[in-house]
Amino acid sequence: MLPSIAVQQPVCPMIPKLCASLAVSPPSPDSLEGHGESAKWMRGCWWSRSLSFGSLLMLTMLLISIVLLEFHTQVASPWRVSGLFKPSSVAPIKLSTQNPCEKASGRYKRMGIDTLPRGIVQETTDLQFRALGADPVKETQWLPSSQSLLTMPVGVQQKEMVNKIIEKFPEQNFTVMLFHYDGKVDEWKTFPWSNRAIHVAAANQTKWWFAKRFLHPDIVSSYKYIFLWDEDIGVENFHAVRYLEIVEREGLEISQPALDAQKSEVHHQITVRRPKGLVHRRIYKFRGSGLCFENSTKPPCTGWVEMMVPVFSQAAWRCAWYMIQNDLVHAWGLDTKLGYCAQGDPSKKVGVVDDQYIVHFGIPSLGGLYNTKWDGRTKGVSPDPPAGSKVPADASFQERGAVRRRSYVEQDIFRKRWNNAAIKDKCWPGRSIEV
Repeated sequence: MLPSIAVQQPVCPMIPKLCASLAVSPPSPDSLEGHGESAKWMRGCWWSRSLSFGSLLMLTMLLISIVLLEFHTQVASPWRVSGLFKPSSVAPIKLSTQNPCEKASGRYKRMGIDTLPRGIVQETTDLQFRALGADPVKETQWLPSSQSLLTMPVGVQQKEMVNKIIEKFPEQNFTVMLFHYDGKVDEWKTFPWSNRAIHVAAANQTKWWFAKRFLHPDIVSSYKYIFLWDEDIGVENFHAVRYLEIVEREGLEISQPALDAQKSEVHHQITVRRPKGLVHRRIYKFRGSGLCFENSTKPPCTGWVEMMVPVFSQAAWRCAWYMIQNDLVHAWGLDTKLGYCAQGDPSKKVGVVDDQYIVHFGIPSLGGLYNTKWDGRTKGVSPDPPAGSKVPADASFQERGAVRRRSYVEQDIFRKRWNNAAIKDKCWPGRSIEV
């Protein structure tokens, strides 16, 4: 039994001794019978010790947490900048908030320009000529606010045909960029537009080789539309300004002018002009191979253009450029996937303009030891080598055959790469459609 406790004495002097004795041998509930006031003091002592210990424990944990957060947080500090404070190798704690400067610099670090002040960085450029002695401020005001870009691979054998094409693209609306696959540039100086055109020369390279290397989206970002045309095109019934008016009104992101079927080399029915139409976006084919119906959703039934005269909006070209493979220079198979770059439903955003149509002569300018020249006839090709040439008559056909074989090989490689990418990319939005 516990010793009797005087009820009249104050609580404070008795609590320390009582608590000490309780800590050694806690009393049982029966032992407290008849000691009402003592029981109250003992309960008060117990809760006082418990609360004191709990408060001390919580305060200790709080202090430890503050120290750890200060130690591991990724927020920049004067100590860290000066090198006086070095974080440990322990993985940092990720906070929900992030320093604005650090968040903004993430992209610049990936670009390798995080050491520059933001305001001096220019991520894009253009192909506009600049006068050497002009006032740069005033010159910027003189530049056209909205232009498009015409690009073509060209050879001197077709320069008269190319001249007719460029004359259809007004200077105030278009910048011209020529890719010289025969390496010859000086021969073009006879044309008045030659000095305002941009000339890029690389022997025996394709349109898509040039496009991948010289038409990066950040270089052509100031152009509203990009024309990536072949050179063997007849433009008697084509007007570039009118064409773009239709494209904008119809909301086409990827397009091409229709083909005159009577004079052109036609590979796909969807490219053929409909005489009374303005624009068409699909075809119907009920017989033969490659049937197309109202519910057909894949190219070449709908959402498809051919690769000899495509026209891209700025946004569509940015997407398409990244899809061009560095080593697949003929780009066969690319046309079947352009719908993914249409910035929306390809059955609505991809189309063929019937009102403005062209002739595709189908001249095989690549592959061969001499240049093929258009002889002015419908679908005309002059297959004979130049007079006095020692080139065997069948040499050019052998070279052309090699080009054709590579094109088919590239098409198969591109298809396999696409399929593998579609399977492996678990986050790709189009996965549900193709996989």
